[in-house]
Amino acid sequence: MGRWARRLAHETAIHRLDAESALAEPPATRYADVFAVDGIDEFLTFFVPRRAARQDGVVRIEAGDRAWTVVLRSGEVPALGDGPADLTISGSPDDVYRALWGRPNTARMVGRVALTEPLAAP
Repeated sequence: MGRWARRLAHETAIHRLDAESALAEPPATRYADVFAVDGIDEFLTFFVPRRAARQDGVVRIEAGDRAWTVVLRSGEVPALGDGPADLTISGSPDDVYRALWGRPNTARMVGRVALTEPLAAP
């Protein structure tokens, strides 16, 4: 998928969730694992590096059979890397995708939840 098409696909998917949440009875929309995993990767590689962290830590994100580790250093942009996790966000790809975008989800967060601040969706 081209970079622009990828960006638009995920932006549209999140706006769809927002629109559906305004309905009296929202449908039970679930995104396919391959799409949600791509959305997590796109979020971590496109949005996260655009803001500086305010604290140090390591966040591990586990979705299905994929995992990412984000290293936070105060005053620096977060970067993919490695290290022992201070916070782990895990669950189905769809739920982790929603969690990163700040939408209702059932992803699990274990550890220093305050570390999600630099990962918060724009």
